[in-house]
Amino acid sequence: MGLYDDVVEIPRRTMVLFFVVDTSGSMTGDKIGTVNNAIREIVPELKDISDSNADAQIKIATLNFSTGTCWMESEPVAAENFRWNDLDASGVTSLGEACLQLNEKLSKKAYMSDATGSFAPAIFLLSDGEPTDNYQHGLERLKQNNWFKKAIKVAVAIGDDANRNVLAEFTGNMEAVIKVNNPTELKQWIQFVSVRSSEIGSQSALIGTGDNTNDIPSKQDDMIAAIMDAKQNPSAYWDDNDDNIVW
Repeated sequence: MGLYDDVVEIPRRTMVLFFVVDTSGSMTGDKIGTVNNAIREIVPELKDISDSNADAQIKIATLNFSTGTCWMESEPVAAENFRWNDLDASGVTSLGEACLQLNEKLSKKAYMSDATGSFAPAIFLLSDGEPTDNYQHGLERLKQNNWFKKAIKVAVAIGDDANRNVLAEFTGNMEAVIKVNNPTELKQWIQFVSVRSSEIGSQSALIGTGDNTNDIPSKQDDMIAAIMDAKQNPSAYWDDNDDNIVW
């Protein structure tokens, strides 16, 4: 018998990346097309992040909302098996219902039920308009959810009609809301946030020394720091944006 014959591989925990996508009628055309292309193209990189992480497996879940809501998957799908199905746009903007649906799935009885345990999720909201339902009711319910409280939360405001104040209510602060004005910016930020939130969210939490843990940054703080760095030094991340389309 060899020295390592009885070694048992330690199962990895999971980290779920949620895409919450506005598919209302105002997203028709370049907006929803860019979302579809950007997420489809970034999936292989998410797979690589998951494959190289000894501690966590990345899984993906997608909720789209317009006149009602729809989950693209019956359960979170491992990044290596995930396939993006293009979304279409029509209808109104039921953000409140989307919050209620997200609250329901952020539970050990639903999408957080992995037997190996889960890291807090990363939640990525994309929207270009105003909610058309009672979003405050749904959002207040969601804010009581402990998984949501610990989650990395980022929102992209697509164009001038997006209500950034509402999106900041979702993320908890305006620093986690990114405004984009054209397809190039939208694609760049979708891919940046998808990758960085997956990297940060799948890391084990830092351990404090003694009783003083107040100076340990949260994963949300780390994500905001990454966003601020990309905003201040865009040339370090992307080529010049020469897109002639402005939303």
